Amino acid sequence: MSETPELPRAARAFVEFVALLRVNGFAVAPEQTTSFLAAIGLLGPRSLEDIRQAGLATLAPPPERRAVFDAVFRLHFAGGAPMEGEGESDETLRVQEEARGLDESLIADEINESGQAAARAEALVERRFDRGGAGEALRRLQREAPRRLPLRRGHRRKRARRGPFADLRRTLRDSVRNDGELLKLSRLRRRPRPRKLLALIDVSGSMKQRTEENLRLAHALVQSAPMVEVFTFGTRLTRVTRALRLKRREQALAAAAQAVSDWDGGTRIGDALQAFLAVPRFVGYARGAATLVISDGLERGDVAAMRDAVAKLSRRAWRLDWLTPLATSRAFTPQTAGLLAIRPFVDEMRDGGSDEAIVAHILALRTRRAA
Repeated sequence: MSETPELPRAARAFVEFVALLRVNGFAVAPEQTTSFLAAIGLLGPRSLEDIRQAGLATLAPPPERRAVFDAVFRLHFAGGAPMEGEGESDETLRVQEEARGLDESLIADEINESGQAAARAEALVERRFDRGGAGEALRRLQREAPRRLPLRRGHRRKRARRGPFADLRRTLRDSVRNDGELLKLSRLRRRPRPRKLLALIDVSGSMKQRTEENLRLAHALVQSAPMVEVFTFGTRLTRVTRALRLKRREQALAAAAQAVSDWDGGTRIGDALQAFLAVPRFVGYARGAATLVISDGLERGDVAAMRDAVAKLSRRAWRLDWLTPLATSRAFTPQTAGLLAIRPFVDEMRDGGSDEAIVAHILALRTRRAA
């Protein structure tokens, strides 16, 4: 009996990469592995980018898991470091932990088993969301959001019976029809446009009881409004708008679960918001937007950094509302150091402990005044 030929040494790294993809949940058929090796042989790659492009073409990772594919590729071929010319993606920003000599466990369940207290330590874990239908509050949001979300005045103008601008073109056209007599001065007014919405959702351990419901609500909001941006924060800042744009709720939440790595971990709100303000593209999302922060405000980092970040964010936003599960009534007064520090810069602190309360606040934004 002939022995099975040993795999060439030059091909071992590529086959091991395919095996690593399978370990991370990628479905790769044996035929795809063969095509991957053939593509590398045909290309005669001169750089890691050539190998990555061959992998994308033959192994066909799902679009929503492209970031995970790139991370596995860097881990295997580049030791986890960004490849030349790639740089660090701004979709997930790492908030660096300052060395303070604290010996803290990084396992989420040990840090915050009950989810009732805030912690500083970072816990990098994956999370899976259950299959659940939309409740009545989410159905109401999707049904009423298009006509009840806040608007702003656009630059384009439209015809109106009354308005601050004269429609000279239409007025002259009508005068020609009446032998040059000017019978009526046509008017114009600015066309209203949807106002941007920015949602910053706390996914730390102290908010773990509301994390899944808040992400479902954010998905319903993204699906029902045209200009919505969603970020999560705990010890890191992660933009999840692209994942939530997927129409199917289960698929969108699964993609968000893959993108976020600091579920149920520590709470460093100030550092996360400072990271948001450090990226010009992210700051553009907040400019003139109705900004909602869904968090209990239990800051375990530097309260001064949190206060400074909220102050800067409020100056850029149309209005800034803080929705916290601690505000169980209209007579709520902040007691924690974080909420006391940011109170002068927040337009309203309202109840964020249920879908009904959050949806009611969002649908009432059009009646609110600007900051």
